Amino acid sequence: MGIVLNDRCYSDVDEISVTEDNIDVVSFLTEWFDDREYVIGHTSGSTGTPKKIYLLKSDMEASARLTNEFFGIDTDSDLLLCLSPNYIAGKMMIVRALLADANLLVVKPSSSPLKEINRSVDFAAMVPMQVQESLSDPVTRNKISYIKQLIIGGAAVSSTLESALSAFPIRCFSTYGMTETVSHIALRELNTAYSGYKALGNITFSQDDRGCLCIHAPHLSNTFFITNDIVRLSGKTSFEWLGRFDNVINSGGVKLFPEEIEKKISELIPDKRFYVTGVLDGRLGEKAVLIIEDQNWTQEKIASFMKEVRFILSPYQIPKEIRFVSNFRETYSGKIIRENQE
Repeated sequence: MGIVLNDRCYSDVDEISVTEDNIDVVSFLTEWFDDREYVIGHTSGSTGTPKKIYLLKSDMEASARLTNEFFGIDTDSDLLLCLSPNYIAGKMMIVRALLADANLLVVKPSSSPLKEINRSVDFAAMVPMQVQESLSDPVTRNKISYIKQLIIGGAAVSSTLESALSAFPIRCFSTYGMTETVSHIALRELNTAYSGYKALGNITFSQDDRGCLCIHAPHLSNTFFITNDIVRLSGKTSFEWLGRFDNVINSGGVKLFPEEIEKKISELIPDKRFYVTGVLDGRLGEKAVLIIEDQNWTQEKIASFMKEVRFILSPYQIPKEIRFVSNFRETYSGKIIRENQE
């Protein structure tokens, strides 16, 4: 297993000159090639404080093989690493390159990772913010077409972003997975007729009595995972994601999925972060409230916005209130912490 970084081959980690841009990559490679059977990772912190987790190297290799096989990654491939190796997404990009003897192009993680890229890339992984920033910047907008295959994870892909990507001749996928499953175990190809996620390899799915996804992953040492994600199954190998069990709003006896509402109205708030949450209500039990990261809107702007919302959402889904917050709190990994702002 050789190491190919930025078009240069190395037979040993010690041969790599450490720079500000690659220091985390070298640190991971040192850990990868030591005598231990595992590397240390951390959960994303989506539902609390990030937890230390021990990732078996054999599991990481098994996961990497599934991705490499699906995307045709081999020794002639160029992979772009623009995510931090401190998290599973970045770690797995390195492992995929190692297993395939592929060339790993390393750039320092940033909101606009394509600024220094002036060549074709066979495969890349980004978070939605990086894709959005790359499309918004005139310098990098057309560079997105340099990437032949792109996976997007870490947060939901808005319908606005999905639509923007359709203008470029690249294959784009939204990923489903977590640190515990050693990166993604299912993919949703964007801008296609089917809006669900399809399993990789021999992975299959079922549901528990809450309607939450259960993952059967024979390629991993731990083969069974129970999630808090409510889904609609389509057979044993695909599903549509509805939302987090923790986030469901019971409003007057009707279950509302905030993530579904957010996707529907995302085109109406393209330049601001927002989320929908449940707030206690004396009549409904809970009511849906829209929280927007912005200064207070005028009554005229709110009225205009709500008029458009009524054409998009069902009567039950329409937020009963809009609140504004100057800055959202975030998890350790940068995900928005949903709060009802009481």
